[in-house]
Amino acid sequence: MRTELAALEASAERAGTALACLYSSSDEFEAAQIDARRAALWWRPQTIDGLLLVLTATTVAAVIALAALAGLALIAL
Repeated sequence: MRTELAALEASAERAGTALACLYSSSDEFEAAQIDARRAALWWRPQTIDGLLLVLTATTVAAVIALAALAGLALIAL
């Protein structure tokens, strides 16, 4: 009976440590979450580069359109 009780207590201790949190405090856990989110956003500048390309193309098209309108205005005078 004693051996079964000792085995049960040892099993309970192992179960408790298996479910233990990897972080010693909630602050450490929050810091790890923030680091993981920052690491996940590492590739975000590529999408900003894509938006920059679209913005540049739109600006060039607008300048060309304004130049064409100015040319038409000069011809009309």
